[in-house]
Amino acid sequence: MSSPSEKDCPPAGSDAPSCATPPDQAPHGVAHPRSIRSFVMRAGRTTEGQARALSELGPKFVLPFTPQLLDLQATFGRKAPVVFEIGFGMGDATAKIAERLPDTDFIGCEVHEPGVGALLKQVGERGLSNLRIVQDDAVEVLKHMVPEGSLAGMHIFFPDPWHKKKHNKRRLIQAGFVANIVKHLAPGGYLHCATDWEPYAQQMLEVLSAEPELINTAQGYAEKPAYRPLTKFENRGLRLGHGVWDLVFRKRG
Repeated sequence: MSSPSEKDCPPAGSDAPSCATPPDQAPHGVAHPRSIRSFVMRAGRTTEGQARALSELGPKFVLPFTPQLLDLQATFGRKAPVVFEIGFGMGDATAKIAERLPDTDFIGCEVHEPGVGALLKQVGERGLSNLRIVQDDAVEVLKHMVPEGSLAGMHIFFPDPWHKKKHNKRRLIQAGFVANIVKHLAPGGYLHCATDWEPYAQQMLEVLSAEPELINTAQGYAEKPAYRPLTKFENRGLRLGHGVWDLVFRKRG
């Protein structure tokens, strides 16, 4: 499906990924060094229900950014596979996946407060206990908070495509970042990416295939795994005849 252009960002509350030129400031007031980022801090209104969820459920389910590694077993109160998600948007797919896979624990990163509030609202409505959120730059969270070799999986669904060639350097899926992801995956752990922008899908396939520690689980693009639900944004695009590409790679070992 066609993702929004840099001049036509989706409204807050939609399932679409954010877009536009990244800001100089770090999200959520955390002083990270200035660098090229793959996201933008999009303005959006937090609804009354989202604000209530942030207030009531945030203290239990939102993890503050810290430069110290998490004890994942202590974080969830059990020993279970952990999947890390980058940029969950409004969190609908994240909540559905967590509900479908109760024996797996999930950490979702999102910089936009309305999205965090929306996912927390679903946590309460669905009675989820296997989900935690960090409202911060996922690159920094992965670097500072997630132990190497600890993740059973990584989800990156519909990241900003940065359509213009001069902006391609802002895309999240680059060789250096993929190498960093691999370090945090356990042997046999998987990386699942999805995009609706074919040129980005082609870049993803090229970059992931070039990483020596990853093995493609398919011949090229993968069939959509059953655990990944269709989002409203994705359904809208499919009705218009737009394509969606899934890529699922596993770490050697």
